[in-house]
Amino acid sequence: MAKSPEDQHPVKAFGWAATDSSGHLSPFKFSRRETGDEDVRFKVLYCGICHSDLHSIKNEWGNSTYPLLPGHEIVGEVTEVGGKVKKVKVGDKVGVGCLVGACHSCDSCVNNLENYCSKLILTYNSIDTDGTITYGGYSDHMVANQRYIVVFPDNMPLDAGAPLLCAGITVYSPLKYFGLAEPGKHIGVVGLGGLGHVAVKFAKALGAKVTAATGTLDGIIDTVSAVHPILPLISLLKSNGKLIMVGAPEKPLELPVFPLIMGRKTMAGSGIGGMKETQEMIDFAAKHNITADIEVISMDYVNTAMERLAKADVRYRFVIDIGKTLVATKP
Repeated sequence: MAKSPEDQHPVKAFGWAATDSSGHLSPFKFSRRETGDEDVRFKVLYCGICHSDLHSIKNEWGNSTYPLLPGHEIVGEVTEVGGKVKKVKVGDKVGVGCLVGACHSCDSCVNNLENYCSKLILTYNSIDTDGTITYGGYSDHMVANQRYIVVFPDNMPLDAGAPLLCAGITVYSPLKYFGLAEPGKHIGVVGLGGLGHVAVKFAKALGAKVTAATGTLDGIIDTVSAVHPILPLISLLKSNGKLIMVGAPEKPLELPVFPLIMGRKTMAGSGIGGMKETQEMIDFAAKHNITADIEVISMDYVNTAMERLAKADVRYRFVIDIGKTLVATKP
């Protein structure tokens, strides 16, 4: 007989999870593994609410396994490290983003692109190496291999820095990879939400001009996670311009090919980033004082926050104060 989430591992844990596709979150007892030689355990202090969390708890992408405990913009303070951990020590401020595992031997992993590994293990709603389901950051503590731990610089606030672990790297990576993060480039950002507002900050800090006018843009970062027309965006690009999709609508978009052909324009996708680049992004953000614009909420407000997020009623990212408010919701 399968063990309950509370009995699968030796270390007791508590958080909020959805039990079905209604997406309603409620208190949830579960467990996490013991701290291995390469593991870092930390007390969760804040966790951002990503649009992926909303898609996942409602099974809008069709791949949700319940109970589902979301959260992949997780920050906190190290409480325990394994014997082989050199990266951080007890008391350090750290984060975990969208990834907690990969094969570490394929071309993607060798090139610090764990995010494109075919055996990628996501922070929640994924199958871990021991066959159990991964649970995210709407919880009291987190444990992860040190490879997936992001070190937070001293001057990076944990609450406003948390969303950078998903929203930040999701826009930073394509800006760099597609050559848009250069002085003199004209960049457009579609969807001024959790991802979009951070994209504007990174693009400016990297020296690009952020604007929007027909036929003048070198690149567009499209952050919209709902179905929307593509043609108006392609028309904003100059010849050889690039439209980069980082939002993930639940239904396919209609792609007009002729406008791509007429200007040798490119449409591409990009998904988060590898761990080396994620650390680079956090360090860059700290140096340039880039943080997310946030609304800090209590744990028991999370269902209301999800309703508001669905209506885009947030400027621009909800962050749950786990450290101060989770314990009060414990049964």
